[in-house]
Amino acid sequence: MMQHDKAATLGVPSLVWRFGQARRFELIQTYAPLAGRRVLVDGCGIGTYVRRIRNRASCVAGIDVDFDRVAEGAQTLPNLSVSVAEALPFPDGSFDVVLLHEVLEHVEDDRQAVLDAWRVLTPGGRVVIFVPNRLYPFETHGFYWRGEYHFGNVPLINYLPGMLRDRLAPHVRAYTSAGLHQLFAGLDYRVIVHTQIYPGYDKIVSRRPALGRLFRALTYALELTPLRVFGLSHFLVVEKIGD
Repeated sequence: MMQHDKAATLGVPSLVWRFGQARRFELIQTYAPLAGRRVLVDGCGIGTYVRRIRNRASCVAGIDVDFDRVAEGAQTLPNLSVSVAEALPFPDGSFDVVLLHEVLEHVEDDRQAVLDAWRVLTPGGRVVIFVPNRLYPFETHGFYWRGEYHFGNVPLINYLPGMLRDRLAPHVRAYTSAGLHQLFAGLDYRVIVHTQIYPGYDKIVSRRPALGRLFRALTYALELTPLRVFGLSHFLVVEKIGD
């Protein structure tokens, strides 16, 4: 698979640890405490989040569909393996926390990926999900035009009717709140938190620090208002009830 094809179909994993990743990590720990827990990072890439979680959890494993990324991460991290999210190589009830960080939008079958994450989760355990928000004004995964992929942030694609949107961005999903919760239909769960968050603006901060920090201040203030619904990503944590 060519690098641009991989970026389109699998996304670009977190390669470096910056403000945006650190902020999300704090959100994870707030709503799904990691200390002493067994954690699965479902869609681990090269293991950026696995590395951080190892400092908190009793044990952590990671899976990813991309052999090259797993091989790179496995040079310095244990318990990484190649697997699809829809058929995890673990027994039922193996984990207390399952993290799906910007993964469901890329898998072949997002409903089945949720069901298998649910299967390996112990009762009382929590699934932590970050996925693209359909109401965010930009499609951050690029688009296809006349069969050619174009990488970059493209405005307003996600505001098009579904059929048109999916023709321009067939390689990635974006979720409404209702669509995200529909993935859990029929499961016995309770919502711990569901909100939307804005970007970390790390690239902007690195080039123009004052402007990037201004964006952070303004949009993070919006997260405390109804305008959070236009944030970059959904952040959803649900707890498994019963067996």
